[in-house]
Amino acid sequence: METWPGTPQKPVLSTVAGGTVTGRGLAGSAVAVSTAKGGLMGPEPAAHVPVMLDRVLALFAPALNPPGAVLVDATLGRGGHARALLEAHPGLALVGLDTDEEAIKESGRLLARYSGRVTLAHAVYDQIADVLARQGVTRVQGILFDLGVSSPQLDEPGRGFAYSYEAPLDMRMNRAQALTAAEVLNTYPAARLARVLREYGEERYAHRIAEAVVRARARAPLTSTSQLNEIIRDSVPAPARRSGGHPAKRTFQALRIEVNAELDVLARALPMALDALAVGGRIVVLAYHSLEDRAVKRALTARAVDTTPPGLPVPLAEARPQFKLLTRGAERPSAEEVATNPRAASARLRAAERIREAA
Repeated sequence: METWPGTPQKPVLSTVAGGTVTGRGLAGSAVAVSTAKGGLMGPEPAAHVPVMLDRVLALFAPALNPPGAVLVDATLGRGGHARALLEAHPGLALVGLDTDEEAIKESGRLLARYSGRVTLAHAVYDQIADVLARQGVTRVQGILFDLGVSSPQLDEPGRGFAYSYEAPLDMRMNRAQALTAAEVLNTYPAARLARVLREYGEERYAHRIAEAVVRARARAPLTSTSQLNEIIRDSVPAPARRSGGHPAKRTFQALRIEVNAELDVLARALPMALDALAVGGRIVVLAYHSLEDRAVKRALTARAVDTTPPGLPVPLAEARPQFKLLTRGAERPSAEEVATNPRAASARLRAAERIREAA
């Protein structure tokens, strides 16, 4: 499968057939849908448990029940949510996107039993419009975002996402891109690095950590997660290290967001996703930190309010809400789910349904 440096110019599309990923898109000018029911779902890989799965299934059910429905899984990962949705809706066609080529390969294997109903794209999720246009699809019935880093990415030491492993300072979701965490740490001026840590990690000690990084790299380039962990530990006061979880978690989050331009991509992707939904179509978004959730809240709320200018005697028809919110605020996983899947603890779910076309 092709790759590209940085943000890809053109997504690479493929269909799933017999356990392999092949280089074809969905047939014709519309999504080809097989009505044959897939087999029983195989076991999930031990490290990957779809977050808030029952709630995701319930929210999508009304939109995906009709034959011919199309779902975009914008953050496919290892296909946990996708498999459950394909199993629940035998007439559903799936378009899955992921910027991680390994995720595309693995999900192609895991979704093989649904061949003919699945198209995969090695693409960033702000390319939804391009992916759908290349398939001749103008409207879809569902779009799912499960944001952040996936469990398999965290559990693969060489990727550098987790502070619990000794690993290179990489943190790229798309390994073909140039920017890595090592480059950020070894080249950004202290002020710029501190801003990244403060804005993307909400790190209270951003300035201290940035200054310590600059001093350390003056002696030798930073290359490993253990070096970074040591710098953070020495920069954060002892009382702060004893509360609020691992002292490195905010810095690692900030670096990952910076390396992958996650918030910029999300800001571009959400309007595209909302535009692609048919009337009755639904969007479900799982966010894992406040910055993501804030962006999702703004995007959904903006389409769910009347935009008639103040002072007019009657509401304008073209200013009526295009969407209705399906969740009251952000929903959180149950205590039972968090007990069995601790990585679900920070999840925040929001959903909305298109109720009319844009004027």
